[in-house]
Amino acid sequence: MRGMAFCINYGFAANDITCYLAGHPGKMPCIQTAFAYNARMTKKKALKGGDTDIAQNKKARHDYFIEETFEAGLALQGWEVKSLRAGKANISEAYIVLRDSEAYLFGATIQPLNTASTHVVVDPTRTRKLLLNQRELEVLYGQVHQKGKTVVPLKMYWSRAWAKIAIGIARGKKEHDKRDDVKDRDWQREKARVMKRG
Repeated sequence: MRGMAFCINYGFAANDITCYLAGHPGKMPCIQTAFAYNARMTKKKALKGGDTDIAQNKKARHDYFIEETFEAGLALQGWEVKSLRAGKANISEAYIVLRDSEAYLFGATIQPLNTASTHVVVDPTRTRKLLLNQRELEVLYGQVHQKGKTVVPLKMYWSRAWAKIAIGIARGKKEHDKRDDVKDRDWQREKARVMKRG
């Protein structure tokens, strides 16, 4: 095997050099060991970098038709980030308000950890600014102010190291729409049960 790689045994760039590994009989190319080591680390990073849900707003899809979704960042304080990593968030009663050419998350609850600093004044339900670009804000403002729709939070999640929230442009459902959704959900559940038995 040709090429440069980092020798994890000697600690310098190696080019087809070999060394004795502790507890290993004979010789083994450091370059191969280094590639294997790098492959393992890359795999770990890939697994760690996946998206993970923090909280979901299941009521949103029950009460609204979601016509378009956006991903927004969140302006958070340090204690909030730590709480989100522990899954201490609830957005089931949250809603989005558009004001002064910005978007804000109201009513979301982030519970502080017991280890939170006593020097920081925490407010679990404080208003949090959403981070969106100008084009996205213009679309939201247009849909809400011109077409009478609303914007609802759908779920909060990690995207790599960043906390994100999925929001949707929504249109309210009528009662018969909700009943139809319940019937369809029950049918899908029953169909899955029958298929599993078969």
